[in-house]
Amino acid sequence: MSIKSDKWIRRMAENEGMIDPYEPGQVRHINDQKIVSYGTSSYGYDVRCSDHFKIFTNVHSSVVDPKNFDENSFVDVKSDVCIIPPNSFALASTVEYFRIPRSVLTVCLGKSTYARCGIIVNVTPLEPEWEGHVTLEFSNTTPLPAKIYANEGVAQMLFYESDEVCETSYKDRGGKYQGQRGVTLPKT
Repeated sequence: MSIKSDKWIRRMAENEGMIDPYEPGQVRHINDQKIVSYGTSSYGYDVRCSDHFKIFTNVHSSVVDPKNFDENSFVDVKSDVCIIPPNSFALASTVEYFRIPRSVLTVCLGKSTYARCGIIVNVTPLEPEWEGHVTLEFSNTTPLPAKIYANEGVAQMLFYESDEVCETSYKDRGGKYQGQRGVTLPKT
């Protein structure tokens, strides 16, 4: 299994629709405004989060249960920024829609700019033949409110291609998150 380069990512995005929308370079400024970079890097792709956030709240004092998740545990916010309360978290989806090839496993890692501020992005694998917007979880590990910026880089995807095609892909299994659009809450 080897990690795939910028040339491979570019070819798969432009010819096979693996990433849509796709940014072939690494954008660091927009109209002379500093942003957290996104786009193709040497061996990965830095994704952006959309402007729709679900911010965790304990107002209803629900029990957090992945088998029976209470949607009232979140407040919906549509904005260019998201303020995550201290020691809490928020969900967002990637701007990019992914179509992962059958021989590829993709791993999501947080960006160091956010990690150095105590904002952690959950590490998530994108399995072979999974497709959709990635739901990202941002944990604010600090005792202070933390800010996330929409339409800027928040995490990096690394693509690993196997020397052998898998027998059963995520699509074959009929995975419950196949084809998800926008922020998707836990499903059972």
